Amino acid sequence: GACQQTNLCNESLMLEKLPACGKSFEEMMKKVDSKKWCNLTEFIMYYDNFTQCTEREANNASCFWPNPLAEGFITGIHKQFFSNCTSEKVHWEDPPDEILITLILIPVMLTCAMITLVVWCSKRSDIL
Repeated sequence: GACQQTNLCNESLMLEKLPACGKSFEEMMKKVDSKKWCNLTEFIMYYDNFTQCTEREANNASCFWPNPLAEGFITGIHKQFFSNCTSEKVHWEDPPDEILITLILIPVMLTCAMITLVVWCSKRSDIL
């Protein structure tokens, strides 16, 4: 039978190379106003480059991606740049009763009108 060679993940090589991805991302993020760091559209291309870099370095070290060590590194970058980007929960409220009643009655009235029109037209089909 044929021998199958397996490449073992070189974690130390990967951990040695990942900081270069972080440094590159940090340099790119300097171009973005820090007040806009929570707006993904402002830096999506930089983040995509960062993600591709971490994946490439993991693969070069014969490691799968994502893996716990790479995820830990990525989480560290997230804490560095996005720790102030908390997700505020939206508190939904019912509209005032007047608006709610109107929003309910309009479809009900339209449905009644359509039923009336269909019945009236079906009784007068001999004229049409």
